[in-house]
Parts: sequence; C-alpha cells; structure tokens
Amino acid sequence: MDPTVIAVSSSAQHTFSKSTQPKINLIEGFGIEGDAHAGEFVKHRFLAKQDATRPNIRQVHLMHTELFEELNTKGFSVNPGELGENITTRGVDLLALPTSTKLRIGSQAIVELTALRNPCVQIDDFQKGLLKELVYQDEQGNLVRKAGVMGIILNGGEVRPGNTIVIDLPPEPHQPLAYIW
Repeated sequence: MDPTVIAVSSSAQHTFSKSTQPKINLIEGFGIEGDAHAGEFVKHRFLAKQDATRPNIRQVHLMHTELFEELNTKGFSVNPGELGENITTRGVDLLALPTSTKLRIGSQAIVELTALRNPCVQIDDFQKGLLKELVYQDEQGNLVRKAGVMGIILNGGEVRPGNTIVIDLPPEPHQPLAYIW
C-alpha cells in the first residue's frame, strides 16, 4: 500500500488525546494551526519548564495506524488522535526512518523528522498497561520506543485523510531517529 494519511487531529488545549478533524493546516516553522504544541519554541509542558527557549522540534507528531492495530489485538482500544498524534499514517514504517527524512504530504506540506516520541505515564492513565507496550527493553537490553515520531514543518500546507505521503531519505550515512529532550 502506498504511504497515506489515515486521519488528522489537533487540540487547542494541552490534552492527552486530540480530536480528529477533516483537515489540519501545517504552518512552516511553527506547527499545526490552532494546536497547543504549535510555536517556534518548545511547547511540551515538562520540557518548557526545563528551558522554554529551546527550538520546537515537536511541531508535528506522527503515528502509524499499524501500531493501533497491533495494540488492539493485545486487548487495547486505540484510535487515531487518542495518543495525541496530529497525523496518523498507513503504509510507512515511521520508526525505521532516519533522522532528517522529509515526508511530502499532500500537494504542499513537507515535514522533516527530528526525533522519536517518548511516551509518558499519562498513557497508562488513558489505558492501564499501555505504556509497557510502547516503551520497553528488547532482548539485548536496548530501549525500544514505539509511540511515534516528531517533526518540524519545512513547508506548510493543508493535510487531510487520503493524502499521499512521499518519503525523501537524507543522504547517507543515515542516523536513526532517537529520543531528544
């Protein structure tokens, strides 16, 4: 299946879940129009308390719907927007993409991937036991984060369900996405 947008979500408040929308507007260098995490500087409440002058590398949050399907087979019930993502995708392994990958979404929007999302304990408030499915140690002791990816908006534009996603990898050598505070 070609990489596609399944759902788009936003919230003007710092809420855990975001409401699905018929469309969202990405603003270059700023974020999702009307979303609480939009801005030139970090808007994540914990990180802003540490240093509110840090650049906002979390302007947009993306998750793949295949993760929801996996979680749902394990007894959870997760739908687009409920884990706080802005763009829910299908047909692209977001977690395997390298840092600085550019996603061309729809006719204009370009998102550059910056980091992995680190899930917090609020996820267990949403559904008990969900956190251990999204962050855990593998057999080799490596920390695995599965709660999506973050990015900055290089080119604004409208994004809606059904938009195609074109993946532009950065030059090699590729650097894997990592959690960045």
